[in-house]
Amino acid sequence: MAKHKGKGWHGRLLAAGLGVTALAAATSVWTAQAEPTGGREPQTRVPASAPVSEVSTEIAHASDRGPEGVNITIDDGPDPVWTPQVLRLLKENGVKATFCMVGTQARAYPDLVKQVVADGHRLCDHTVAHDTTMDTRSEPYQSQQILDAERMITEASGGVRPQYYRAPGGAFTPYSRQLAASRGMRPLGWNVDTKDFERPGADAMVATVKNEISNGPTVLFHDAGGDRSQTVEALREVLPWLKQQGYSFGFPVR
Repeated sequence: MAKHKGKGWHGRLLAAGLGVTALAAATSVWTAQAEPTGGREPQTRVPASAPVSEVSTEIAHASDRGPEGVNITIDDGPDPVWTPQVLRLLKENGVKATFCMVGTQARAYPDLVKQVVADGHRLCDHTVAHDTTMDTRSEPYQSQQILDAERMITEASGGVRPQYYRAPGGAFTPYSRQLAASRGMRPLGWNVDTKDFERPGADAMVATVKNEISNGPTVLFHDAGGDRSQTVEALREVLPWLKQQGYSFGFPVR
């Protein structure tokens, strides 16, 4: 996985998230201990009241639809401008996706989080502040970033917990993977990076997917952090093309 560098919008998120994290440290401890272990619910909706079952610490790339499956993953939102457009395209194409949400964004736009869940998509914890240096940070800091985001996303969704954890920029650590897995969130990687955050043009993103989908099924897009019109255009072309090639759309393995 390529490691993305935090700057601009992500830098502002980091500053805001650090303040939230400092205030919420005590809440994180409660969140980590609030639910007993038990059987995992295998449905898309995982309510907060359901028991937590530990999952694998290995970073997931495979699709639950097998070798012909594709996992569409959407990072950094939700965003009031772009997330509704992405949701509309997914619905038009009959595609379910995984939304890796930043905690502060989820808290700011709970109606969009609820819409994502209502449309049958899955939630993923993408930390509070999108700090791409997570792998250099202390364990207490990593814990706060992951657990506070989990709480924010769960509250915004109306009680549906994230099923995955994606480290910003792929900055996983053994500790963060174990912590996420202990909360029932499978660490989630990617195989195809469209680099849409750099806005290379919709045609370039489409070409990347076509050229690299043979590398593996999990494709990375973004629905926040700036103008995502190129992402919307790329998805408009990529989703039907993938169907035409015989792929089916699924979720990352858990």
